[in-house]
Amino acid sequence: MFEQMEKGQKVYGNLLNGEWVASASGETIGIHSPVDGSLLGSVQAMTREEVDQAIASTKDCIPAWSALPVYERAEIFYQAADLLEQAAQEIADLLVMEVAKEKKSALSEVTRSADLLRYTADIGKSLEGQAISGESFPGGSRSKISYVERVPLGTILAISPFNYPVNLSISKIAPALIGGNAVVLKPATQGAISALHMVEVLNQAGFPKGILNTVTGRGSQIGDYVVTQPGIDFINFTGSTEVGRHISQISCMTPLLLELGGKDAAIVLDDADLDFVANTIVDGAYSYSGQRCTAVKRILATDTVANRLVPKLKKRVEQLTVGDPRKGNMITPLIDEKAADFAQSLIDDALKLGATLVTGNRREKNLLYPTLLDQVTPEMKVAWIEPFAPVLPVLRVKDLDDAIALANQSEYGLQSSVFTNDVNNAFYVANRLEVGTVQINNKTERGPDHFPFLGVKASGMGTQGVKYSILAMTRPKAITLNLQEQ
Repeated sequence: MFEQMEKGQKVYGNLLNGEWVASASGETIGIHSPVDGSLLGSVQAMTREEVDQAIASTKDCIPAWSALPVYERAEIFYQAADLLEQAAQEIADLLVMEVAKEKKSALSEVTRSADLLRYTADIGKSLEGQAISGESFPGGSRSKISYVERVPLGTILAISPFNYPVNLSISKIAPALIGGNAVVLKPATQGAISALHMVEVLNQAGFPKGILNTVTGRGSQIGDYVVTQPGIDFINFTGSTEVGRHISQISCMTPLLLELGGKDAAIVLDDADLDFVANTIVDGAYSYSGQRCTAVKRILATDTVANRLVPKLKKRVEQLTVGDPRKGNMITPLIDEKAADFAQSLIDDALKLGATLVTGNRREKNLLYPTLLDQVTPEMKVAWIEPFAPVLPVLRVKDLDDAIALANQSEYGLQSSVFTNDVNNAFYVANRLEVGTVQINNKTERGPDHFPFLGVKASGMGTQGVKYSILAMTRPKAITLNLQEQ
């Protein structure tokens, strides 16, 4: 049972040992669209015993899967990529309704995931073992040779977020599987239907039964439980900093790869092309309604720059289309009204404390119009807190060093941008920012998917990117050959 109709509604199972099954609890969770409130279907509310079963069933599969030559594993990836592209339109339509993503972006998420599958297969085939001679270390000898290979960690728990339920699931599943691991995928509840459709495509591609299982359910019932099970050998999580910190506290020495929140700053210098800056920042701040960890979330500029930049930003923000994602609008409803309430509270706090409303601050339920705030000061919450919404504050700084200091005061350290035509200033800023990635003359963004992607401080732990993720979810194993001295 991948999906079946019950009382006129679709009910989705969970993948277990290659079969789609319902929970013995008989309970399901309804998934409603943030676009129009319609019931899209229901997913299973799994029990803890069923979580145990999903984890345990992976263990019998790992030896044969990891022993399979990597080029044979890669062939399944290529087949999966082809099938995913064939299903791209269907899955994109689901993304539009389930997470309110504009159709073009939804389609791009699926096709990008197919490319990621193919690239992961290619990288997997290129990873080779290493032979190390003992003679290179003082007192060593040619009679000692260490053969070092990479072996899987075991069962990987992949926890994906609502905003990219296909791509950020694939970015965890693919490197884990090519490395010889098994995967238990727990998608965000909102986004689970899209993720399960993607998993069905992988299932059809011919991956061995049990090498990829899924679990869905209520966080209060299985959330903490699944991350604390001894059968989980690695946790790959994307989500909020609050939840990431909680996982790190309770996971009891299980290795972690965490992609968490951000407060990405765009530092604009006085020699930058401000028309280019305005276009780039508006795209980076407001695409998918700002519901991206790498969205531009604050602008840092001097009065001289801000006085020229803000009117250009206002003009471009007011050109953004707002409304139903099925009609191609860029600004679409937030994932739920709670998210809109939170973003609205940040706007209200800033205005109360003296910020200037340039444009926006209009709301219809969970649809928040793109909002631009000027004269934001460090006393305001929006200067530091991630809104995950189409809200962009402008903070005015004294000079370049003040901008760098203000950027680094954030608890987050995901990405930052610097806009300038002076390469020396660009590297002066880049070398001093405490973030995982600095974008020079571009918006903050993830990818390409083979680039390293990481955060420091409260923005994460470990490094992603195809090769980096494979290395994170495998370990070196040394076999030392001791020859007789001649």
